[in-house]
Amino acid sequence: MRLSQDPSLSGKVGGFVTQEFREGGQRKGFRIITLPDKKEGLLARKGYPSPYRVGKYGVNIEDLEKIGCSSLEEALHSGKLIVVDEIGKMELCSEKFRAILYQTLAAPQKMLATIMEARNEFADRIKTRKDVRVIPLSRDNFDRVYAELREWFKI
Repeated sequence: MRLSQDPSLSGKVGGFVTQEFREGGQRKGFRIITLPDKKEGLLARKGYPSPYRVGKYGVNIEDLEKIGCSSLEEALHSGKLIVVDEIGKMELCSEKFRAILYQTLAAPQKMLATIMEARNEFADRIKTRKDVRVIPLSRDNFDRVYAELREWFKI
């Protein structure tokens, strides 16, 4: 089960998740979806006209900031568990995202985030913080890790 689909978390989390979308069986791009209210926007799409590019995808900074960053700001002020899916190349195109991410890391509430595995100066600084625990996730360990995270976050 995906975190965003877990009914037991209703009202306990804030932030956003990303989700790929396909057309004709081929991945065309990624959506950004807020938690818990499920506001949706375009994160990136093949052929999207943007100066911010990750591979063949144009990144929609406007929706990332208007929807994604706003959801993180709201989660910060709500005291909820902050969810960030993900800290990746597309999201890191936004200076506003980077700034709000540092605010969430400094907040007293807990945060659950996915972060790019590849080397990246910004992401690497986060992964090496003393207050960050990196847990590799795979299909084989998903259920065990999900159970551990629910216990750790008391959700």
